[in-house]
Amino acid sequence: MADDRIPGIDPTARPSGTGCAECLAGDGPGWWMHLRRCAECGHIGCCDSSPAQHGTRHAVESGHPYLTSFEPGEDWFWNVRTEQYYEGGPQLAEPTAHPLAQPVPGPAGAVPADWERHLH
Repeated sequence: MADDRIPGIDPTARPSGTGCAECLAGDGPGWWMHLRRCAECGHIGCCDSSPAQHGTRHAVESGHPYLTSFEPGEDWFWNVRTEQYYEGGPQLAEPTAHPLAQPVPGPAGAVPADWERHLH
């Protein structure tokens, strides 16, 4: 996946924010384990281990096939349609991860004390 012209990946799309767009808007419990970024439009959603699983839901509902990690130090892509994993890929617009000061799970103040019981 070294080519910047992969259908379903727009290297110029900027992230929608620093946290899961739906969780922050009040859809679901309001917290996440890890974050995923849509490689086509930049939507930030929560991972499949998170209670609401907004990242994959966005990919399926929008028809945007590729998700990538929005976690510091991670560089991989996942094709939701084919369930293929790719180590590395095209360089996407900055930022490529949430701020280092943002806790995992997050966001700060929204994670329940028994958060581990809510993971998938």
